[in-house]
Amino acid sequence: MESTRSKRFSSTVREPFMRTALAEANRAEAVGEVPIGAVVVVDGEIVGSGFNQPIAMHDPTAHAEIVALRAAGLACSNYRLTGASLYVTVEPCLMCVGALIHARIGTLVFGAAEPKAGAVQSMCRSLDHPSLNHKVVVITGVLEAECSAVLQGFFQRRREANVFTTPLS
Repeated sequence: MESTRSKRFSSTVREPFMRTALAEANRAEAVGEVPIGAVVVVDGEIVGSGFNQPIAMHDPTAHAEIVALRAAGLACSNYRLTGASLYVTVEPCLMCVGALIHARIGTLVFGAAEPKAGAVQSMCRSLDHPSLNHKVVVITGVLEAECSAVLQGFFQRRREANVFTTPLS
């Protein structure tokens, strides 16, 4: 296990998996969802993938990470994904961090920080809580510019089109 808890890293070994996560993010955008994608990797093979779909699924938990973890759990016939790596285009939120802890993900790799809701290094540092008995290696910055551009472009186009989600009344 790596000695540092969080570090910036870009590697040609990790980039293909992040590119697959970016392809998942593009699937999300194609159906009007916030473009975030994720893949779960075990022993160099993708065992689960997902993209954001809370709007389409009418499910606030259908974040890309959760969808990918569910698919990986089914593929591996186990809810514990010990030693697996989760690649996600954007820093996970608190709910998704909780899920990756419960799944016992070994390594989290994300592209872009999420200053408003990121629960790894931005809004809070939830993986550093002293009461956690599971430690996750965190690698940031893999294809950061591309991951950030996908998200920024999506919200810029929505602002220009004046498209907003209507809350329940």
